[in-house]
Formats: sequence, structure tokens, C-alpha cells
Amino acid sequence: MSFGPITLDHIGIATESLVDDSPFWTLIGLTQGADDERVEDQGVTTRFFATDEGQQRPPAKIELLEPTGPDTPIGRFLERRGPGVQQVCFRVGDLEGMIQHLLANGVRMIDETPRKGAGGMRIAFVHPKSTGGVLVELATKEEHA
Repeated sequence: MSFGPITLDHIGIATESLVDDSPFWTLIGLTQGADDERVEDQGVTTRFFATDEGQQRPPAKIELLEPTGPDTPIGRFLERRGPGVQQVCFRVGDLEGMIQHLLANGVRMIDETPRKGAGGMRIAFVHPKSTGGVLVELATKEEHA
């Protein structure tokens, strides 16, 4: 079965402040995206930093995640664990197929149906209990009809 291509899309990092925690990523040579994006249903504002833009596939990125309030997934993450890596995201070619494949093999999903994510992506999260403790996000570029 192929659900690919499968590539590392980004690593999400929970932060208290996009402004305070952005300079490091540009200092090491990553390119900051043009605009921050507020994703209301996830209670987060995101800012992306891309690695090498000259690749054939979309470059791997760092995503800083600032909560819009304390009672949001990122707000609760920061309260429990403090700033740091919150998730690893893989871009897949067939998101629905991958979800069904994982469910058929006993993998616990947070999202059994894709939802809207940042950057025009459709996303689904795999429960950390099925991945050895890592929150895994699966994403695909949102199709426009």
C-alpha cells in the first residue's frame, strides 16, 4: 500500500510568544513565512520557518504554536510541559487512505476524519498512545473544488 509520497512536513513547537521565540530560527538561516495564521478551532496562532526552499518537494519546516488562550490544546500543553516540541507532522499523498489503514491496524486516532489545519492543509492527529508518546500529525494539501 502506498499513501505517499510521505515526507517530514514540520515539527511543531509550543511557545508562549511567537515574537520572543522567532529570532533563533532566522538566525540559523531558516526563512520565516510571510504571515502568521490564527486557527480558531485549534486555539492557536502559527508561524512557519522553512528550511531549503530549492528542493523538489516542499521544504521541512519549524512551526511555532502560540496559544490564543490557556484553555486550548497548546495552552494546556504549555501548562503541563512548558515550551518545547509538541508534534511531528508528516505530509502524505492520501490522507483518508492513511487514516483507514492505521485504523484497520489498531492505531488509535484523535481524528478519524480530516479537518482544516494551518496553511491550507487538511490534517488528522494520531494519538500518542499509538506512537510511543509522540503526537503525530498527518497532513495533505487541501484540495479546492
